[in-house]
Amino acid sequence: MGIVVTREQLVQTRGRLKADRKRVVFTNGCFDILHRGHIDYLAQSKALGDVLVVGVNSDDSVRRLKGPGRPIVSQDDRAAVVAALGAVDFVTVFSEDTPLELIQAVVPDVLVKGSDWSLDKVVGKDVVEQNGGNVRTVDFVSNRSTTSIIERIRSLAGRSAS
Repeated sequence: MGIVVTREQLVQTRGRLKADRKRVVFTNGCFDILHRGHIDYLAQSKALGDVLVVGVNSDDSVRRLKGPGRPIVSQDDRAAVVAALGAVDFVTVFSEDTPLELIQAVVPDVLVKGSDWSLDKVVGKDVVEQNGGNVRTVDFVSNRSTTSIIERIRSLAGRSAS
């Protein structure tokens, strides 16, 4: 089970992990409603190194990215649930729209995104590669998306209201 830490705590921990030669993997997301796709994604990410660090978008960041109806679940709850997953070692919440500043602070050995991302569009790719790391994609779990789950729920709610 992982722990929720501040960016500052994560930077301090990163120093210790580097000294211990631990391979740090980083990924991020909104993780608004956790589902099987997230579990598989995080497990595949963890398999690429020794320690998995997950950045979770803040509530304000999710609203800016996804619209005023999101997030469904608060950042504290999302961070706690992600941290409770077996593959995750550390979780930190970031308020920016992209994790670039967090990636610059952590300098992971491996930066991971889903295979639905084009490697040349991954935020932080240059930071990671300039520091000897690499960027990887892991298999995207088809038909597993928070947005599609929320759309289905809203559709069902709309049908029952009529």
